[in-house]
Parts: sequence; structure tokens; C-alpha cells
Amino acid sequence: MSTRGETGRRADAVRNRQLALQAATALLAQPGTALTVEAIATKAGLGAATVVRAFGGKDALLDAAVSGLLEPVVRRARALLEQTAAEDALRTFLAELIAFQSAHHAISDQLGDLDLPATTAQRAELVRNVEEMITRARADGAIRTDLSPAVVTTLIGQAAYAVARARPASRELADACVTVLMDGLRPQRRVR
Repeated sequence: MSTRGETGRRADAVRNRQLALQAATALLAQPGTALTVEAIATKAGLGAATVVRAFGGKDALLDAAVSGLLEPVVRRARALLEQTAAEDALRTFLAELIAFQSAHHAISDQLGDLDLPATTAQRAELVRNVEEMITRARADGAIRTDLSPAVVTTLIGQAAYAVARARPASRELADACVTVLMDGLRPQRRVR
């Protein structure tokens, strides 16, 4: 049985964990911001030791923040697979991925060699969903078959990342990039 003091400490620990997570997530969205425990603690209004105690270290905190950002993206990819024709799912997801990466492209630059198991798992699930979109679109005849799903997934990921880093001046330009990429993935017609 817990005492009132223990319950209060647990509530503080939950609150501190949430504050640290929100601060890390906010800092991840700011290119060039140092992702130190001290910076996260300052942003959260906590002490550095409190942040470390809440997560056990910076890697675990950033893993929670990044995997939390990726979770709705993975859910969206899954939903598109379940509700939309493969080619439309791929086109829609690619446009949304570019928008997501435009808002969060600095994250990759800041993570370096950190140990991020939850983030790695989310990324792997995202790749599986995109490969499934590609596999289904290939079966429908909408995507060329001379490139493996893994190659097309990598191509899509790299193209989306490049477009996102360029920060297209308009939605129209981003959509044009998606159109050009999707056109390039269509099966080639033989010319006689």
C-alpha cells in the first residue's frame, strides 16, 4: 500500500516525464538546436538530474520522443493500406511523408549514433507498410516490376527526404515532385 507521499512522488515523476518528453519533442523540431540533457531540462523547466531520472538517459528520452512522432505516421500508412487502392495509398502517403519530413527533417541530423530501439521498430514498421503498398501496386500493374520493392522503398524514402530538406515553396511544387516520382515508377511501355 502506498502512502500519500509516494503517490505524490509518482504523480510528480509522471508529470516530469511528460514535461521532459514534450521539451525533447519541441527541440527536435528546431533545426540546429543542441539536444543535450541540459537543453531539454531547461526547456522543460526541470533540473538535468530530474530529466535523467525520468528516462534513465538522453537516448531513452529521444527514443520516446522520436518514436512518438513516428507513431501516427505508421498508423496512417497502415490505414491507407487498409482503406485505399495501392497506387492511391502510395501517392497519398508519399505526399504526407514529404510534409512530415519537411516539418521534422532536422531530427535525422541530430540523432547520430544513439541507441533508439523504439524508433528503429517504428521505422521498420513504416518500411514494411510502404513495401506492402509497393507490392500491391506492382500486383495491380501500377508500379514497374523491374525494380524490387526494397529498391523502390529506398528510392521513395530518399526522394521524400531530399524534397523535404529542400522545403518546397508551395504545396503545388511538392505535389509536382510526387507526380514526377510516381510517373517514374509506372511500368515502362515498349516502343515499337
